[in-house]
Amino acid sequence: MLSQLKQLSDVADGRYATDDELKFMDHYARSFYLRVQTYQRLQVAEAMIVQQVLSRVKKLDPASFQQEHIEAKWKRDTIRVLRYSAIALLLDDPNTLRERLLYWFRTVMKAFGTQKNCAITYQVMQEVVQQFLTPNQASLFCPILELNRQILGDV
Repeated sequence: MLSQLKQLSDVADGRYATDDELKFMDHYARSFYLRVQTYQRLQVAEAMIVQQVLSRVKKLDPASFQQEHIEAKWKRDTIRVLRYSAIALLLDDPNTLRERLLYWFRTVMKAFGTQKNCAITYQVMQEVVQQFLTPNQASLFCPILELNRQILGDV
């Protein structure tokens, strides 16, 4: 939403926006309450989501957590990305998430060679969040998690 508003401001500089240029605002207004409800549900369920994802990822890729400090770092990083993803959902702005966090974070993950773990983490998270969200909420949020998987997993 924020990046779309900035783009609209740049494109419509000195004139009124066209109906086509304003369509994204109508879409956002129609989905606003669902976005707020989804954001709030993610906030409440965050710890349970992260714990379930961790348990499943450990079963799928136990080698990723062999070093002692890795699990705590994984949790911090996963919570950070989950929270930024929730904001992207709320604001309907995956572009800002991609440009301000994911591209930078991908560089860090590549440096540590954790792309496989990231791919598994965000694939599993898409499955886990569906236990906590309604189908409509999941349909808004899972594409953001898929974006995370693609960029951080370097798929």
